[in-house]
Amino acid sequence: MSTFNVPTRDEVSEKNQAIFDNLQKGLGFVPNLFATYAYSDTALENYLNFSNAKTSLSTKEKEVVNLAVSQVNGCEYCLSAHTAISKMNGFTDDEILELRAGGASFDAKLNVLAELAKNITESRGNTDATILEKFFNQGYTKGNLIDVISLVGDKTISNYINNTTQIPVDFPPVQKLEELV
Repeated sequence: MSTFNVPTRDEVSEKNQAIFDNLQKGLGFVPNLFATYAYSDTALENYLNFSNAKTSLSTKEKEVVNLAVSQVNGCEYCLSAHTAISKMNGFTDDEILELRAGGASFDAKLNVLAELAKNITESRGNTDATILEKFFNQGYTKGNLIDVISLVGDKTISNYINNTTQIPVDFPPVQKLEELV
């Protein structure tokens, strides 16, 4: 059982209270994971700045990486959140399951992106040269690669925070891939 409760607005610093207010206005709620970042006076702001920074990846491509990384890292919270976000970005339930597994038979470019994100995460950055070659052959650039690696790191941090704190998931839950096979 977790020893971490989700902090309320009154339990965080004034700086984080202002961020909570902005999240409440923008999203309609403060996601539990974001609130958990607020145990630190700096981590929530740092995370949101990094997570929302400009990237060469499209919103859909970011979700491909988020799903593949969260699956490898076994983060129920992030899988639930990014499944909901992926649906808002036009992915179907079946496509999301494929992306979680590290593939995308429905799109060659997204397939290699999912495969790369999964491989980077599983290998801790010791990326398979064949997968990397396929990534570049699909038209991705070295800049795209750096952005993918940055996003893997970003998502891994959230995965680790959730996996360590075990805060409650406040998005529709998803099944484990193993249960679906």
